[in-house]
Amino acid sequence: MHHRNWLLLLLLWQLGGQQSFSHSPSSLLLELPQILITLIFAGGTVKIGEISYKLKTPRNPELVPVKYISDSLPQTVAQHLRWMMQKDLLGQDVFLIGPPGPFRRSLAMQYLELTKREVEYVALSRDTTETDLKQRREIRSGTAFYIDQCAVRAATQGRVLVLEGLEKAERNVLPVLNNLLENREMQLEDGRFLMSAERYDKLLQEHTKEELDTWKIVRVSEDFRVIALGLPVPKYKGNPLDPPLRSRFQARDIYYLPFKDQLEMLYTAGPNIAAERVSQLLSLATTLCSQESSNLGLPDFPVDNLLPALHVLNAFPMLSSQQLLQRLYPYSSILGKEGRSAVEGVLSRFELLDGHRQPAPGAILTVSRTEDLEGHADVTLRVADKDITFQVPAGAKELRLPNSSPTFISTPSHSQLMAEMMQSHMAKDICLIGTKGCGKSVIAREFAEILGYSIEPVMLYQDMTARDLLQQRYTLPNGDTAWRPSPLVTAAIEGKLLILDGIHRVNLGTLAVLSRLLHDRELDLYDGTRLLRWDRYQTLKDQLQFSDQQLQERSIHSIHPSFRVLALAEPPVVGASASSSSNRGQQWLSPELLTMFLYHTVTPLAKAEEMGLIQGLTPNVPMEAAEHLLHLTHSLRKTNDPTAQSLASSLSTRQLLRICRRLSQYPEESIARAVNKACLSRFLPSLARASLEKSLDNLTYSISLGRIKEGVLTIGNVSAPVYNPNEKIKVPDVLFYDNPQHMMVMEDMLKDFLLGEHLLLVGNQGVGKNKIVDRFLHLLNRPREYLQLHRDTTVQTLTLQPSVQNGVIMYEDSPLVKAVKLGHILVIDEADKAPTNVTCILKTLVESGEMILADGRRIISAEGKSNTIVMHPDFRMLVLANRPGFPFLGNDFFGALGDIFSCHAVDNPKPQAELAMLKQYGPDVPEATLQKLVAAFGELRSMADQGTITYPYSTREVVNIVKHLQKFPDEGLANVVRNVFDFDSYNKDVREVLIEALHKYGIPIGAKPSSVQLAKELPLPEVKMTGYWTINQGGNARRKLLCPTETHPIDIKGPVFLRVQGHPCNRQESRALSFSEEKAHWQIPMSEVNIICDVTTKDGIHSHTNTINTNVLYVATCNPVSLYSMKEHGDKIHCMELYDVFPRTISGVWQPFVTIAPLGSPLDGQVVLHEEQVGTHSDTPLRTRQACMTGGHKMCQDFAHKNWLLFYKENGNQLDVLDVLEGRVHSISLPINLKSVFLVAKDRWLLLESNSNKKFLLTKPMHMAAEDSGVCQLHSISEDSVSSGHGATEVSVPQMLSCEQLPNENLSAALNQKIVSPNRILADAASFARVVVGFPDLVSPNEVYSFKRPVDLSEMKTGEKGSHMFLRGGLRSSPAKRDNCVSLLSANQVVRALPPNKVPLKKVYPKDVTPPMTAAYLEVTDLNSKKVKYIPVPRSMSVSPYTSWLSKISESDVLMTPLGTGGVVTVDMGGYVRLWETGLDTLQRSLMEWRNMIGTEDSRPIQITVQKDSGQDVTAPKHGKIDPNNAPHVGGNQWAGGTGGRDTAGLGGKGGPYRLDAGHKVYQVSQAEKDAVPEEVRRAAREMGEKAFKERLKEIDMSEYDAATYERFSNAVRRQVQSLRIILDTLQAKGKERQWLKNQALGELDDAKIIDGLTGEKAIYKRRGELDPELGSPQQKPKRLRVLADVSGSMYRFNGVDGRLERSMEAVCMVMEALESYEHKFKYDIVGHSGDGYDIELVRADKVPKNNKQRLKVLKTMHAHSQFCMSGDYTLEGTDLSAKTELKTTCRRSYPLAHTSISQQFYVCTWKITSYLLIIIKGKLHVNT
Repeated sequence: MHHRNWLLLLLLWQLGGQQSFSHSPSSLLLELPQILITLIFAGGTVKIGEISYKLKTPRNPELVPVKYISDSLPQTVAQHLRWMMQKDLLGQDVFLIGPPGPFRRSLAMQYLELTKREVEYVALSRDTTETDLKQRREIRSGTAFYIDQCAVRAATQGRVLVLEGLEKAERNVLPVLNNLLENREMQLEDGRFLMSAERYDKLLQEHTKEELDTWKIVRVSEDFRVIALGLPVPKYKGNPLDPPLRSRFQARDIYYLPFKDQLEMLYTAGPNIAAERVSQLLSLATTLCSQESSNLGLPDFPVDNLLPALHVLNAFPMLSSQQLLQRLYPYSSILGKEGRSAVEGVLSRFELLDGHRQPAPGAILTVSRTEDLEGHADVTLRVADKDITFQVPAGAKELRLPNSSPTFISTPSHSQLMAEMMQSHMAKDICLIGTKGCGKSVIAREFAEILGYSIEPVMLYQDMTARDLLQQRYTLPNGDTAWRPSPLVTAAIEGKLLILDGIHRVNLGTLAVLSRLLHDRELDLYDGTRLLRWDRYQTLKDQLQFSDQQLQERSIHSIHPSFRVLALAEPPVVGASASSSSNRGQQWLSPELLTMFLYHTVTPLAKAEEMGLIQGLTPNVPMEAAEHLLHLTHSLRKTNDPTAQSLASSLSTRQLLRICRRLSQYPEESIARAVNKACLSRFLPSLARASLEKSLDNLTYSISLGRIKEGVLTIGNVSAPVYNPNEKIKVPDVLFYDNPQHMMVMEDMLKDFLLGEHLLLVGNQGVGKNKIVDRFLHLLNRPREYLQLHRDTTVQTLTLQPSVQNGVIMYEDSPLVKAVKLGHILVIDEADKAPTNVTCILKTLVESGEMILADGRRIISAEGKSNTIVMHPDFRMLVLANRPGFPFLGNDFFGALGDIFSCHAVDNPKPQAELAMLKQYGPDVPEATLQKLVAAFGELRSMADQGTITYPYSTREVVNIVKHLQKFPDEGLANVVRNVFDFDSYNKDVREVLIEALHKYGIPIGAKPSSVQLAKELPLPEVKMTGYWTINQGGNARRKLLCPTETHPIDIKGPVFLRVQGHPCNRQESRALSFSEEKAHWQIPMSEVNIICDVTTKDGIHSHTNTINTNVLYVATCNPVSLYSMKEHGDKIHCMELYDVFPRTISGVWQPFVTIAPLGSPLDGQVVLHEEQVGTHSDTPLRTRQACMTGGHKMCQDFAHKNWLLFYKENGNQLDVLDVLEGRVHSISLPINLKSVFLVAKDRWLLLESNSNKKFLLTKPMHMAAEDSGVCQLHSISEDSVSSGHGATEVSVPQMLSCEQLPNENLSAALNQKIVSPNRILADAASFARVVVGFPDLVSPNEVYSFKRPVDLSEMKTGEKGSHMFLRGGLRSSPAKRDNCVSLLSANQVVRALPPNKVPLKKVYPKDVTPPMTAAYLEVTDLNSKKVKYIPVPRSMSVSPYTSWLSKISESDVLMTPLGTGGVVTVDMGGYVRLWETGLDTLQRSLMEWRNMIGTEDSRPIQITVQKDSGQDVTAPKHGKIDPNNAPHVGGNQWAGGTGGRDTAGLGGKGGPYRLDAGHKVYQVSQAEKDAVPEEVRRAAREMGEKAFKERLKEIDMSEYDAATYERFSNAVRRQVQSLRIILDTLQAKGKERQWLKNQALGELDDAKIIDGLTGEKAIYKRRGELDPELGSPQQKPKRLRVLADVSGSMYRFNGVDGRLERSMEAVCMVMEALESYEHKFKYDIVGHSGDGYDIELVRADKVPKNNKQRLKVLKTMHAHSQFCMSGDYTLEGTDLSAKTELKTTCRRSYPLAHTSISQQFYVCTWKITSYLLIIIKGKLHVNT
């Protein structure tokens, strides 16, 4: 034997390849005795070795296989044939078992050819039924009769039945053959009985043949045999053999040919290839089929494909082995990392890793017809500077040169792929693997055109049956049943290129029926037709001397020699099981499929190539835009982040081209918008959305409304002609209110519509998808066809609706076919409800305009033959679907088909747009109500997006509420919103969330009209005139003091750039459950050491509605100095930290105090901050400029809106006026020392002298120009009391003095007299308010009217008692800087904030009521109603630790400033802002609105009145007789006080003179009484609950203290547990969805089986049921979850600081509660890590806590461990161990969750695990998983 072969055998023996190599090499060669096959035709005998078989002349010679036996038979084959002959002579049936491939079938056929036996072949599939094997009914001229099928034909005619693929047939189908196999007996449906030859012959001796025929007994031929071909299950997927069936067969293992025989065969196939290379390839193949290889999980190598591969290699000896192997065994696509490295290890072992050394074929140079060989073409390829010409099959059409198509842009990688496909095409069928939208179909089409092929596209779908693939039944016009060949069969006969699109979708059991066609080019059809390979057909014709027509009469056709199959598939998911129930994520590329094709991968295009492609197909696209787009796409494709990769799959080449087509048409459009549309970013999970937004810049966009002018529709900037339809009745007309957002969607839709795209609209329910589409079609005047999909939609119902008329099956066109024919728009609604395997048939319709219908007709895009429907050029599809994911439990339509449509996300309108729309639906509904609704629903939607609630509330619900309010305005909003929210009224947690959200925006759901809690009003003392103020203006020079002024520029530093941080403002309406003065409240996001210094408001610029003033609030804090600004109704708080601008001074304790002055036009939105200690001002919009003054100044800001401010120093003698616009300071020198300054008018200022409290009025020239530094005059004011004779003048020290006057009607009301005069209102410690009449404009004495206090405020003790005093830092050291007193002139009120000790609490609260803990009281003095009331301001949640500093700022715990006209705003020291409404008019108006919102409760009974028309006329009205018994009367026109009569007085009748109620009514209980449940019932319920609780505790042995402890943890996470359980429930719901079970004897009629029903078959129904798991699929195991909790010492140590241990315990509690009762779905355990180790067991997977006591024990263990463990950090070790432990478990998926409190560490970890989650309590972490 050849030396090299010895070596190889030795090598393979060492590799331990297979059982046959288990002995030593020498014995291996000796084991094969030569078997001779001799044919002795004289006597008609075949002899194999010593066994001979006598031949018989076949009755149907055309059924005998031909051309299967090769010239030289390997010895192994001879041995197999000898064994088969032995079994044949014994009359036994055989089962050839072995690996996938055509070898077993060819053996059977060789044996049959050798013994001249007729064959009945049947390929079994999962769709094979009993009728396919025994008998099938057909109808002929109105009569149904039975036709024998293969098994019966074989038995009666003495043929051999070849059953291929027994593992594919569903269980309980094959047992019908059991008796036929064992006893050769079978009862047939038509009453005949098959009987074995021996018994029949015995009977024939006793009876005549006629008698047996009348008994319907049929003889089974003694030559009948069965050869079964199957794969060994379980190694391969499929159904295991039924034991009774298995026992009836004799088995033979048909393994691949031995190494030596294979090698000889391959040498002959590839004479041009180095022998060594051939043996290397075979060695590799044998190794990859070994047991060790399958233990590694590697699929078998397709050994049988080595032969065609060597044909390629023979023509191209320079081709690299590695590239060739990738076509045979695309390991990089099907295997994970470990599998790939294992294969590459074997490759390098056999020196086959030569991919980088050998050049790949470059491109196709020429293609021309082969002259001497019909149906072939000569193709020349350029490979490594050599041109090689070879022959390939070609189509009948004209050949085309490569790269000559205008629609196909060739790129280097594509031309290389084409060249490689040409090589493979020479030898075998091809399969192209590539991701969605990468151009597989385009490449296939180009490939076909180059070779002159006609294409036959067949779209495969998941529940496609073998019949759909091969032949379908139909009825002839006379009612006879017949079989129609499928496109696949016609393609084979006509020699087309068959494109099987989506072989990854179809079930392997169905695809198996094609294996014989792909391997041998033979096919047996259901009606008995046989298709033969071309050369076999010719041989048969020559041998039998038959003409084509004679063979066709015998149903034998030839397969055209040019016929080829090109399959398209998406990449298999590496590591997925082959039986994933979803059609996504399958490992579909099984060993069996590997033998059928040579595989080519369409690699993603390089950036430059994709750019070239885009430029070629969309030449006008803006270059910069295209580059940005490609940069983004390629950066997403390159990442390892699965989120980014899922985004990249949405940006396939197909989608990029679509975006570029739009950009070339509309170059101004933004890329970000296009990408967001393509990825439907609105519905991405938050993580993916953030990742995408990081890559994009956000954009704004505005649009005008749709209008039609002179037959042209214009939306925004896009115009389109209005259509002129034939069927106007089908144009939708819908009530639609335009709003900008929907118009934007429509403009986008119109752009795509004009580009010829089909559109997909995705959105939540109720966002207006149908309305938008109907409005869009209405504007375009397009007729529509409407198709609603649902769970039970099938491919058949999507296209045709079959029905039976007079015994003939008729097909009714579905809306889809009608729309295609007539050019209508097809609206497909609820597309996500149908299974994606059904909707995927739309792909060919959208992409190539082709589709095959069930009745044999075909939709095509251009004119064609008969039996075709030409697609109308105006046909379009508009598909509507809900977004994927929870809670819409639909299918992911977008994921499956999104990239063939232009996608548009439809969202609820933005608040402004929604408000405008609701105004149109409810023009009479108050706008405030609409705003509340819009805000509340906006909040609920964002909660749904975050997953807090599951139901996404939509515009539809708001519109329904508004419609109700419009029609029934008296019903309260709080009642009407229940129409939407009552769905959730039984779910406690959801109800709480909803009520909280509605209350936040002031929708008083659950409030009673009686719950009004306004503060108690106390009477004011009488107003008295208490004195005069006289301004001394005489000529006396002593009295008239001149004050010189000087001007100098201001010293400005800056600007300093500040960072503005936006925080969400969690504004809560306060009038949710009761009505009080408080309107709303929210918390400023400040730290606990910040101290509030000042608050002020500024009337905002009028918003575009020109009605609402948006007040802006400014709050200044110190320590550090910060400025917060927010709008009164806004949802954002802006914060600027200013510690760079106000630096600390080094010496001493510096306690800064900052005040704010908002400036006016033209400096709107800018404020001046003044720091009193040092005197720094900053002018801050976003940049800051600084001006410095010497320290200790105070600022007067009454005229800040005029852009000037006044500064003075206490005890100083100078006023500084800062003109902000000019940037100058005017200094006025005074002859007095100042205590305080009040700006009573723009040019008149009241000054107080510091020691004497004497008042002066400073008048200044109106305009202080720089050059005219005018002189200011100072006038002293003398105060005289009314009874000046007493001498003692009371001097008032104002705390507040208004800078404008009271309106005249308010002045008159305050003083109880009609009066018109200038005035000022003043407040001081001794009075509630004083009015100075005539001041400051009149020179005559000004009268002072006072409302005196019973006790002077300054005389009240300031020290507080108890806890309050402790918080406030003891007694005050100095007067507070803020007086907290303001005047509201239009409301005629003075409001001041007082500490509780200065409030007469005994008068305010009844004796038995304890006053609440408050920060302060607002004392509202109302001069109109002469009342004073005290409104409590709630205590602040937190107080700064700097108590003494706080006490210097304000006397009470709040600061206050006026807000608008009738209210104030307070900020407490904890940063809580509250808005108060104090003005009486505004309060009354608000109360009325609030009561309207609740709705009036009508206590009258509701009457039901039925109006009957009695047909009798009304005579004259009368009172009627009075019934002495007063019995109730209904109708009759006689009695008074009845109901429903005609003329008499009563209720509910017609025509009586007046209503008269004679008291016939039920006693009506009041609504409140009805609502109140009796107290004893409540008590009983309460006691029952408590008793049950105690019994439960007793049962689990838990004390009430323990229960309370556990509740603390449990309550903290109750809502999260609820959310988690909702998600887990939906996981189960989706998993439990039932499937259609076909071939049932009862259920719904299966459309595909209507004809079978006509013929009288039983199993023609389908029903829903739980689908059995596919055989061979792994058992569904629970998911594995491990929680790793940090229980280290630091958790206990820092728990007091940030509560980390408690939060950790809450998280563990949440996991345990959420997973309770899901043990069958999730197996979880909980381990801890600390300094003591990294695997501290807390919960074992097999012993999870079942009740609260056991759960509390786990929490206690965590706490105790953390308290007593050693210090140390084992986070990484613990996580690593958990990940490794998970990898060893036998569950479906593993999810370790680590929960830790790491301090600033950086970890990188890699594990092969499904998901990994890190929850960080404190610190930063970067993880790469």
